Amino acid sequence: MTRPFHLALPVPHLNHIEDFYIQLLGCAKGRSAPSWVDLNLFGHQVVFHVVPDIAITPSYNPVDEHKVPVPHFGVVLTPEDWESLATRLTEAKTDFIIKPYTRFKGKPGEQSTLFFKDPVGYHLEFKAFADDAMLFET
Repeated sequence: MTRPFHLALPVPHLNHIEDFYIQLLGCAKGRSAPSWVDLNLFGHQVVFHVVPDIAITPSYNPVDEHKVPVPHFGVVLTPEDWESLATRLTEAKTDFIIKPYTRFKGKPGEQSTLFFKDPVGYHLEFKAFADDAMLFET
C-alpha cells in the first residue's frame, strides 16, 4: 500500500487556507495553531507554517510545449477525481497556468494535467493517468 506523503511549506500568512484549500480544493482541516495548519490534501498531509518574510519565486521548464512552473506540488488523482476537480476549478474561473489538457497523448506516460497558483504563490499540479502503471513510464 502506498503511504501518504507529508509536505510542510512556509507561507507569509494563513488567510488563504479557508477559501482556497478548504472551500475550493475540498481539503479537510486537521490540527492547527495561530502559526500553522494541517490539511488533508486528497489523503496527504500538507502543513503550512507562517514565515512572514518568505518569498515564493518560481522558475519555468519546458514540458510538452508548455512552461511548467518549478517548484510545484500536487497529487496524482483518479481520472474521475481529476475531472471533478478540473470542472470545479473551471467553474470557479481559476486562472490556470496550464489549462486542463492531456499531455503526451498516445505516448507512454499519457496523462491529464492542469496547473494553477494558490493565493500566496505556490504552484500546484493535479494529474491523472488512465493507467497508473504509466506514472513512471519512459
